[in-house]
Amino acid sequence: MGTDTVRATPQADESDESTAERRREQRGWYFYDWACSVYSTSVLTVFLGPYLTEIAKTAADGDGYVHPLGIPVSAGSFFAYAVSASVLVSVLVMPLAGAAADRTGRKKPLLAVAAYLGAAATAGMFFLDGDRYLLGGLLLIVANASLAVSMVLYNAYLPQIAPPEERDAVSSRGWAFGYAAGALVLVANLVLFLAHDTFGVSESTAVRICLASAGVWWGAFTLVPLRRLRDREAPPSEATARGWRQLASTVRDMRCHPHTLSFLLAYLVYNDGVQTVISQASVYGSEELGLEQSTLIVAVLLVQVLAVAGALAMGRLARTYGAKRTILGSLVAWTLTIGAGYFLPAGAPVWFFVLAAGIGLVLGGSQALSRSLFSHLVPAGKEAEYFSAYEISDRGMAWLGPLIFGLTYQLTGSYRDAIVSLVAFFVIGFALLARVPVRRAVRDAGNPVPDRI
Repeated sequence: MGTDTVRATPQADESDESTAERRREQRGWYFYDWACSVYSTSVLTVFLGPYLTEIAKTAADGDGYVHPLGIPVSAGSFFAYAVSASVLVSVLVMPLAGAAADRTGRKKPLLAVAAYLGAAATAGMFFLDGDRYLLGGLLLIVANASLAVSMVLYNAYLPQIAPPEERDAVSSRGWAFGYAAGALVLVANLVLFLAHDTFGVSESTAVRICLASAGVWWGAFTLVPLRRLRDREAPPSEATARGWRQLASTVRDMRCHPHTLSFLLAYLVYNDGVQTVISQASVYGSEELGLEQSTLIVAVLLVQVLAVAGALAMGRLARTYGAKRTILGSLVAWTLTIGAGYFLPAGAPVWFFVLAAGIGLVLGGSQALSRSLFSHLVPAGKEAEYFSAYEISDRGMAWLGPLIFGLTYQLTGSYRDAIVSLVAFFVIGFALLARVPVRRAVRDAGNPVPDRI
């Protein structure tokens, strides 16, 4: 890993770092997306939910309840509650990590701790069998919270390794690396899962191998960014407040940069819609459209593959039209895609694949460009604490969309109405983002304004 630090302004500058060294850091930075995205795809999206639910059902009493800490919980709800708990832990821990990183300038050791704690928890999922639902819930909480903390630190490197004119492309390549890794490992895992008899293992053992392999992958490829990224010393004027005091200070500081805060609000709204579509699309496909599990898995792979192309293509569009306009265009595409989903015929996999293709093409780009655009709005020396607030907006507020989805279904009895209700997130997010004067926001943050933004 190395312990050397360099004194440099947070904005990458040709006079401080050679082009070759900067490119080397950027390539190392991409590999953290490559390392950790496999967890999100194989563990959270595909395997862990159904498997942990089955373990909880095995441990349940005659009424279908498990009793963690003596509290009666429906076995079918245990996974959702564990995810909710992980969000709460993430929100509590992320400000601590962001404040520590900005105060010391030592992002890399903190990134290493978070990454390897998450990777170890994921690898430990190999031991989930029998009725060990509590172990599964604990490992899920640790892995999810560790991922959230590591992403705060990882994202905070972006303004330091890429000058303003490169950030859209660098951020997009990082997302593309992540989606490519997710697709690659998911294909390998699905081969093992579908042909487990050929490999001489049971179905449950195949699932546990798939879960653990994501942790091994995460840990192995984290070595690349840890070797290539460099720490910068914190500026002498760095705030010394810690944890939640630092988050409160960050929010107060954002009030001095109202356009940065306005962007964060817009992102909170439309990203909640994005995250809800990701988590609920399979429910819509299985419950409303009556599609088989194999169809849903293929759709996830399609999203992963096309998200790579979409992230790279939208990165190029941003160089021509600017990140803000490109994101706004992606929100229009999201609105049309989800609106079209309302009309999908039941029992027709081809049209569901078309919907998945539309989601994949805008998914990676809209997320990557949002990250790079926000990096321009962050005052120098406050990257980690601002990205902590950004990550809290991303992960800590991702409960509203599922709540609206669930309430709509409860009131109407229709998943079609539930899915189309998510259009509001993209329409409102578009309106909020359109009102943000990004050039003025960049200047107010004290950063150079790129030719295209």
